[in-house]
Amino acid sequence: MSAYIQPAPAASGAAGGAAQAIPELQERKASGWQGTPVHRYPETRIEHATADLLLNAWIGRFTQSVSPVAVGNAYADWFSHFALAPSKHEQLVLQGIDNMMKLAQLAYKSCNGDCDYTCIEPLPQDRRFDAPQWKRYPFNVGYQAFLLQQQWWHRATTGVRGVSRHHQDVVTFITRQLLDWVAPSNFPATNPQVLDTTIATGGVNLAAGAMRAWSDFLRTAGGQEKKTSRYVVGENVAATPGKVVLRNHIMELIQYEPATPRVHSVPILLVPAWIMKYYILDLTESDSLVRYLVAQGYTVFMVSWKNPGAAERDLSMDDYRVHGVHTAIDEACRRTGSDTVNAAGYCLGGTLLSITAAAMARDGDERLGSVSLLAAQVDFTEPGELSLFIDESEVSFLEATMWHQGYLDTRQMAGAFQLIRSNDLIWSRRLNHYLLNQPDDETALTAWNNDATRMPYRMHAEYLRRLFLHNDLAAGRYLVDGRPVALSDIDVPVFAVGTVTDHVAPWRSVYKLTLLLDSELTFLLTSGGHNAGIISPPGKARRSYQVATRAHDAAFVDPGRWQEQTEPTAGSWWPEWEHWLARRSGPPVEPPEIEEGLDDAPGDYVRQP
Repeated sequence: MSAYIQPAPAASGAAGGAAQAIPELQERKASGWQGTPVHRYPETRIEHATADLLLNAWIGRFTQSVSPVAVGNAYADWFSHFALAPSKHEQLVLQGIDNMMKLAQLAYKSCNGDCDYTCIEPLPQDRRFDAPQWKRYPFNVGYQAFLLQQQWWHRATTGVRGVSRHHQDVVTFITRQLLDWVAPSNFPATNPQVLDTTIATGGVNLAAGAMRAWSDFLRTAGGQEKKTSRYVVGENVAATPGKVVLRNHIMELIQYEPATPRVHSVPILLVPAWIMKYYILDLTESDSLVRYLVAQGYTVFMVSWKNPGAAERDLSMDDYRVHGVHTAIDEACRRTGSDTVNAAGYCLGGTLLSITAAAMARDGDERLGSVSLLAAQVDFTEPGELSLFIDESEVSFLEATMWHQGYLDTRQMAGAFQLIRSNDLIWSRRLNHYLLNQPDDETALTAWNNDATRMPYRMHAEYLRRLFLHNDLAAGRYLVDGRPVALSDIDVPVFAVGTVTDHVAPWRSVYKLTLLLDSELTFLLTSGGHNAGIISPPGKARRSYQVATRAHDAAFVDPGRWQEQTEPTAGSWWPEWEHWLARRSGPPVEPPEIEEGLDDAPGDYVRQP
């Protein structure tokens, strides 16, 4: 008999709550609740599982919720197979000798005045050594030696026969992080930029940077996550006029005021992810997707999720579907008198919307006129570098932390994203702020990124296991109301957006929609990353996109071929999407009156810390 762990009470000790878990456990099972299996313990020994969870949660405090077992398994797999690969050893020895010869040649040329010679180029995204000072001897030799060492370790940790792909990726990733930690750009004595600035300022940069670092440390240690920002919610971000027209325990629904004399008869419902505050879609006046849509004559509704705490630990994926998306659709139809809604979901909100759309199609609910998925995955077989943090050991370890505190903390989520882009989000910030004493270059997007949210224990455990680990949605095993849903049941037009440099939802993963949907699908690939690619208002420089529509009965085209044969278009993708929406949004009508709202937009939930 399998056991499902009863969550610990928010205000009392975990062990005390688990001692009374069995009666409620049986009641939850009888009602059809699908909890998160931790281990297959007999129910009579459930308190032993609780002890395991407490131990794992305690260890997680020191490991940033990274499972030491998962890391150990990865390195054991790599090292044991590496030890049995003499041909790999030979290749690495020969490369090491070749690297030393290249460095010797570089040093000789540099001593003779040829400092433009290089023996290895940084990766395109690596900007650490772009400054002209790095061409000076001996700094050029130092950074070139680092890059050669980085290349050597990459070859050492990849291509070893017998190592599982996941373990190889974990070992390569962690090894790269360790190497980045000791890069010559991180230390004053080996960074010519820092040395030049220190000489020019008489050391003021280092003194001021040390004070800033100490201030940041005290703020973080004291639990104060956010600095004072010049971007204020409701003033210069999240400031599009509107009303909160519905509020429940999980979300507020905002209806925005019309900006045109007549509007399309079919409203738009925007569903953001609850891993973020909704106003990523309503940033400053010039960067707001909401304001853009309202100006084009649409009635726009926005879901604003509540930032959960320990009291919301038992919220499930189904709670977010029923009391979030479904309730919002009900209200949007009621308030506008429209029979249908054009729904758009961003990131995890798009995944939830796809589940909702599949369930509605299965049940004969025809209130969705179209579905737009913005940087949203429905197949998780290739989820990008986030998969490094997802395996059975890591998920079980993370569940223990969430079980103990009732939610996934903002710092835990932010840490994973920062590690994926450590050069941009960790090391470059350390260099610029603490060594060069450069001022913070805060933008609306970075201010929003710092305004992080939490994730409820039960929902996030379900999300990680049912989607990331087991890929139930793509496989047709995801249960809604006790029955599986299939994405192939969705029979309305779908518009999907992927972004070229997305680290969260890689565009080739988003593209897997073409294998899972039978309806008409328009796929658009835009420049930029997960956030900046989606927030792409008209008029911004260096923006482009590719778009093509696949008929419901067309043959499959692989992503590489699709990208090669689809012509690029310069500019923002927003007008392309708006033209697509306009054809599915009905005739112009008088704007619906906003009934007396509960509060002015942006409401209360978005302001919750």
